[in-house]
Amino acid sequence: MERVGAGQDLVLGYVRALKAIDEAMRVAIPSLERLADVLGLARSRRISRSGHIGTYSYTVHGAGCRFVSGNGTEVDVDFEADGSEVFDLWRLRWYGLSLPEPVDVTDEDLRSAVRSLQPLLAEVRPGWYSVAS
Repeated sequence: MERVGAGQDLVLGYVRALKAIDEAMRVAIPSLERLADVLGLARSRRISRSGHIGTYSYTVHGAGCRFVSGNGTEVDVDFEADGSEVFDLWRLRWYGLSLPEPVDVTDEDLRSAVRSLQPLLAEVRPGWYSVAS
């Protein structure tokens, strides 16, 4: 049970970090309506595909973006066509390993943690999750 608790803490930390990034980006780019708009700004060359915005560095990739905070914590997120933020177990593990005090949780423990956090989280397609609205 302790491992599931560690997994839950990691998942909740990722969700909080994602929310903090969203808030910081909206402050830094007032025209941003949602975090997914970073993709459109990069694709239209209004911002670079990588750089710094506010207190975060960012790198736009494929369907998402990787954000790195000043302390090195990494939050990688993909975006659905509707702009919703989605993540998988790999992104959660990478987040945990990038923390100042790394947390290494198995995929099995993360799966259990994600299941235990429903309805906060929704599985939008097999293995991919989103914060429920």
